[in-house]
Amino acid sequence: MTADALAAWCRVREQVDWTTAAAPAPPRRRPAGPAARHEPPPHQPDRDGLAAAHAPSPRPADGLAAWCDGPVRRRDPVRADRLLGALALSRADAARGAPLTVPLLAGWQRQVLGVPVARLRRTDAFAKGGRERYGLTPSTWRDFTRCLRQSGDLALPPPTRAARAYLDVAFFHPFPDGNARLALLVLGYVLESAGVRLDEVGPLAVARHADDPAGAADLAALVAVLARAAHRRSGTSGRPADTRGPGWAAKGCPDGSGATEGDTSGAQRGSSAGGLERG
Repeated sequence: MTADALAAWCRVREQVDWTTAAAPAPPRRRPAGPAARHEPPPHQPDRDGLAAAHAPSPRPADGLAAWCDGPVRRRDPVRADRLLGALALSRADAARGAPLTVPLLAGWQRQVLGVPVARLRRTDAFAKGGRERYGLTPSTWRDFTRCLRQSGDLALPPPTRAARAYLDVAFFHPFPDGNARLALLVLGYVLESAGVRLDEVGPLAVARHADDPAGAADLAALVAVLARAAHRRSGTSGRPADTRGPGWAAKGCPDGSGATEGDTSGAQRGSSAGGLERG
């Protein structure tokens, strides 16, 4: 029988040091000796403003909505409309401070799938062409409920909590269909509850594996980088940042990680049951 990916994730979840998962990478060193001659020249200011004339248009402020209206809509307009409806529900729930629970997820999932009732799966589930199995035991949904509750653990910064909750949904695989979409909604919900909104989610579209602790930590680091980048691009977001996590908003960075914009080294290394377009 195929190995139980959910059991593997539960073990990995306990192995990862979530308190340091979104810590900044060490600074890059300038190479010494002959390699230094191949370093690119220092950046020169664009005195004529030519670069600005050809600069890309500003990214949309709402990365999740843009993803729904972009790649998802090109694939399936009905799917996109349903996902946007679920996103609106999740944003309203975040605004009222609703805790993350199975009934809350079921409400979003009804909208995602366009069904009157969204029930938890009752058998083992499979993904990746049957290569990955998510087991079901008498304690599965009790454990899942506990994991969802931990998404509100204010001892951890929001990007870390959001990344871990994303992986929880991906590997607990609570519903028969639509779990990848639900995982992204959960990630956005945890950040939204902390006053953070990503302006792009494309870099999250990397397949992840349940038995990869380094990949899980990398996802937390990536979410932190994206949060910092969104904050910088927006200037001052005007939305309250959550200062309850350790180091949050340190040095003007909403993720508190100190990671630099664009520094996703290692953070996008594959660790889910598929990328954003699946499930």
